Amino acid sequence: MKQKEIGIYIHIPFCAKKCIYCDFISFADKEYVIEKYIEALKTEIKMKSEENKLQKINTIYIGGGTPSFVNSKYIVSIINAIKDEFSVNNNAEITIEVNPGTITKNKLEDYIKSGINRISIGLQSANNKLLKQIGRIHTYEQFLETYNLARSSGFKNINIDLMLAIPNQTIIDLEDSLNKVITLKPEHISVYSLILEPKTKLYNLVENGKLELLDENIEREMYWNVKEMLEKNGYKHYEISNFAKQGYESKHNLNCWSQEEYIGIGLAAHSYLNNKRFSNTENMEQYINKFLSKDNIENNIITIHEEQILEEKQKEYMLLGLRKIEGIKISDFKNKFIQNPIYIFRKELNKLVKEELIQIDENNIKLTKKGLDLANLVFEEFI
Repeated sequence: MKQKEIGIYIHIPFCAKKCIYCDFISFADKEYVIEKYIEALKTEIKMKSEENKLQKINTIYIGGGTPSFVNSKYIVSIINAIKDEFSVNNNAEITIEVNPGTITKNKLEDYIKSGINRISIGLQSANNKLLKQIGRIHTYEQFLETYNLARSSGFKNINIDLMLAIPNQTIIDLEDSLNKVITLKPEHISVYSLILEPKTKLYNLVENGKLELLDENIEREMYWNVKEMLEKNGYKHYEISNFAKQGYESKHNLNCWSQEEYIGIGLAAHSYLNNKRFSNTENMEQYINKFLSKDNIENNIITIHEEQILEEKQKEYMLLGLRKIEGIKISDFKNKFIQNPIYIFRKELNKLVKEELIQIDENNIKLTKKGLDLANLVFEEFI
């Protein structure tokens, strides 16, 4: 039987400091459990490999938290464990997220030796005042040092994360950050709108009137400025918030947007397998006990969020596909589901066409300029 290709996501939930906008499951005060956590994570890797013997791995993504916060020996041991337990493609994309202020040349060299071939650096802004305001631990100068170290260490596929609509950010601030990043010629640039998440420090500051979110019209102007500047400099806009040089689109993310399967490993990690979306526990003690304590081996730490029926899977495929600038290829939908999406979703699509949010031709269904504008602000409510 031919092996099915899937991705792996590894969650490293440790940080030097929690950013004020972050609602991910991550901790700035649990360094004392790092070693046990990594051992538990490797045990889960072995268990997941036994459950998925016929899977071949085409992407590995190590996110967080801040993966570069932990000793690189742990990252190397995780990569080795995956390669020992799974069949990994020779050309697999292996990404690690890093933050300036947590990286060294030795760490980067260890990453390269382990097989990591793509690095994502969290800059967010080149304005040091804005960085401090949102709780980042680094300066722009430290970011530059990290970027140059990554290049000199041998990384040929680098992403830089930027953020727009930060409180007190101006259009000039954003354009300055973009110009500085473009000059560095990274292969990939992600530009995300700041999202106000409940239960974050930023949420409380906004609720208490200590910080004010930018006006939506300014946010929209920022977004279109970003698109224009990056496209003029040779970056392909291939997803709502992502731009890449030709051939450097994120394979891991493209697989997710194409509804491909992936295994999530680690605390709170999400998976999509066999039409089920599920996640691990968010409780650190429970997670470690599950994999390191013989008494807890039978304990269930999985929450199933969705068991998709065909109609739900088809609708999700459409929703995810509209994240991509090229949209949904009608032929791809037919190959996956046999049926024609234009017929199945005729009512929904006609409504979106009338509202000038999507356009349909004989090959594709994709967002219009108006649709992209709206999707950038409220994508989850878009369709």
